[in-house]
Amino acid sequence: MDRPIEIDGSYGEGGGQILRTALAFSAILKKPFTIQNIRSKRKNPGLQAQHLEAVKALARITEAQTEGVQFGSQRITFIPQKILPGDYQFEVKTAGSITLLLQAIFLPLCMAKKDSRLTLVGGTHVPWSPSFHYFSQVLLPTLRLMGVNAEANIENWGFYPKGGGKIYLEIYPVTEFSPVSLIDRGSLKKIRGLSAISNLPKHVAERQRDQALKRVQKDLKIDPEITILYDVPSNGPGSFLFLLVEYEKTIAGFSSLGSRGKPAEKVADETVDLLKDYLKSDGCINFHLSDQLAPFMALAKGNSSFTTTKVTDHLLTNLWVIEQFLDIKILRTGEKGESGRIKFLNE
Repeated sequence: MDRPIEIDGSYGEGGGQILRTALAFSAILKKPFTIQNIRSKRKNPGLQAQHLEAVKALARITEAQTEGVQFGSQRITFIPQKILPGDYQFEVKTAGSITLLLQAIFLPLCMAKKDSRLTLVGGTHVPWSPSFHYFSQVLLPTLRLMGVNAEANIENWGFYPKGGGKIYLEIYPVTEFSPVSLIDRGSLKKIRGLSAISNLPKHVAERQRDQALKRVQKDLKIDPEITILYDVPSNGPGSFLFLLVEYEKTIAGFSSLGSRGKPAEKVADETVDLLKDYLKSDGCINFHLSDQLAPFMALAKGNSSFTTTKVTDHLLTNLWVIEQFLDIKILRTGEKGESGRIKFLNE
């Protein structure tokens, strides 16, 4: 057996992304790794519920041998055997993020030899993680440019703190990813959106929509289409506003979540402010998409590249983890906090 790659979990932003990316690449390349100082820069360091579920889920998918996999652990070893496609159900307790779990297991299953079907239970629209709608309407359509083929559907919405959302994901395997160049946006086509509530008065969804419409029309001189969903199935109350901007060559999504005591107008203002920042910035893809695309681009044969609105700690940390597993040349222009360009040379 190869000696495990040693990963320092305190590198860069020192969060759970290091673990998730390491798990994905370990599974695909069949390279064991040991990671220590897991999430050492967080207030509650070590494996929390959603990180523990990611390790256990991928261990099941890869028949991996593991050491140290328990709540709060700051050091684990992961030794994968093979990727087993199939039907799986995983649950992240309470409102742990489903989309963050997917950052560990989705990429390996895309490279399996047969189709896989996932049923995932947990948080679908929760703070500090991509929403289900971002995954399904921004990330998946962008990955289709690289040959990724997957379909996602939502049955139950999981808001914080109740969680309990349920999504279904069908993944069709690809032999290899196609290189892609996301350098310029092209012309703006349209902006559309969604204002959704669960177990709240109807006027909350309407005020979110109306404020977003007013702001976009006034500030950006654009007339968006925003659909209202008045009572999405959920275990608890919640509200969500999502705006999707479509260009000729790229898409970007922005959202905000309601919470107790937070006016509907503030939910709309937060979302529109994020949209405005993107429209005024340089770079083809928004910085949230850049670190999610990087692992796929690193595995694509040939050269892939993107320009991003901001080079973040998250992105730089992800690139560092990729370089621990792959012999690949990654070129970067742009300093942290500024717009930049990343190029993956993988001949």
